Formats: sequence, C-alpha cells, structure tokens
Amino acid sequence: MKLNNFVKLIIAVSVCELAGIVGSVFTVSSIPTWYAALEKPALNPPSWVFGPAWTTLYLLMGIAVFLVWSSYAKASEGQEKRKIKIALVIFGLQLFLNAIWSIIFFGLKNPGWAFVEIIFLWLAILATIIAFSKISRLAVWLLVPYILWVSFAGYLNYSIWTLNQAEPVACTMEAKLCPDGSYVSRTGPNCEFALCPDAPQWPAIKQAIANCEVESVWQTHDRRAGAKLKSGEELAAVEPELDDIIDLAIAAEPECGEILMATE
Repeated sequence: MKLNNFVKLIIAVSVCELAGIVGSVFTVSSIPTWYAALEKPALNPPSWVFGPAWTTLYLLMGIAVFLVWSSYAKASEGQEKRKIKIALVIFGLQLFLNAIWSIIFFGLKNPGWAFVEIIFLWLAILATIIAFSKISRLAVWLLVPYILWVSFAGYLNYSIWTLNQAEPVACTMEAKLCPDGSYVSRTGPNCEFALCPDAPQWPAIKQAIANCEVESVWQTHDRRAGAKLKSGEELAAVEPELDDIIDLAIAAEPECGEILMATE
C-alpha cells in the first residue's frame, strides 16, 4: 500500500513530536523541583522557552525527514535508494539519542552523563545533515536550527554540570536555638543557618550571668516569659524555650553556673 505525501508528512512530524513527548514525561516534573534548585549559567534562558523551542524544532525535523522519505518513491533503484535508507536510519538514531538525553538529564538527574550523551547526539545530527545533503538541500536547512540549538544546549548542560559538582556538606544539626527561644533552619548549601530574630533582652541576660547577678537574671527571665504568655503562647511551650536560653548562657559562663542554678 502506497501512502500519499500528506499522510507521510503527518507520520513524520508525529514521530518526531513523540520523541519530545517521551522526554517531557521526565522533564515536566523535574523542572520546578530538582532543576529549579540547580545553579545555572548566565545565559540560561527561562524554563518556559524550552517547550515552544523544542516543539518547533521537532516540527522542522519532521518536515525534513518527510522530504527525504518522500523522495524514495522517485529515486532510481540501487545506489540512490540505498542513500535514502541510510539517511533515514541515521535520522532515527539521532532521534533516539534526542529522547534519551531528557531521561538521563532530568529522569536520572545526571548532568555529567547527559553531557557525554549530548556529544553523541550532536555528532549524530551532523551525520544526518551530511546524509540529507545528498538528497534534499531544503531538508538540510531545516535541520540547521536544530544543530545550533543542541550546540547551545550542550553549553548549558556542561555549565550546569560544572557549576553543581561541589560535594554536598553533611549537616549534623537541622535547626538552631536562637536567644529568643525560636528555632532557625539551614538556608544554604554549606549548612549555614538563617539569622536569628533580634532579641534585645538577650545581652542583658548574658551580662547578668557574666556578673553572677542572680536576681537580675531571673527577673529578666520572668519578664520574657510574661511577654510570651501575653502574646498567646501556652506556658508548656514557653518555659522549655526560655530554660534552654538560660542554659546556653550559663554554658558560656560556667563559673557562675552553679550559683545561678542553685537559685532556680
């Protein structure tokens, strides 16, 4: 059964777009999570650009392979038909490499191996362009934006890989107690903590402990507890936090610790 050119065009474009759909299965879920957290180069475009760009490139690929495929019926037997068959096989190889790049980069979250793979993809695209040049000049021009974009994607892939190679720091503590009794979590890749909120009474407590001014320490403690209770916090939650603050201060002035704790 012979297919008319319109059906061939629909098949060619659909197969190419299908490669993009396969890759998007792994891409869509990773972009707002894993990919968003990566450090990226200055030329990295916004995430929304990639979808329209690849859709257009797959369309151009489909038209290019259609031009080569449709020329098969007009080709003479022998060497000419063999060139077309080889060109279509090379095109299929590069389309396969195109699909698995997304699986490696976004699915396996491995920019290093993805960069190795994209080198082979670029070489396969070049081989496709060379093979198509013997059959259709228009098909070659339709693939030029594709190889240029993959070249740019290779730069982005390499940059992301090198920018994110730092070994993760093992964090031994996930939260830090602040002088006001609140906790702050880690905010950066080097396990640094967020800044504690301002606690204007903390220096007074610390100075009172340093001077062994027992009465002043507990008066300040009681004032802080009263302020927290007025804000609506329950006593069961307030007391342990304030006690932890005092314990931290005492640890800084161990000579006065026994005197202070004896009066508790």
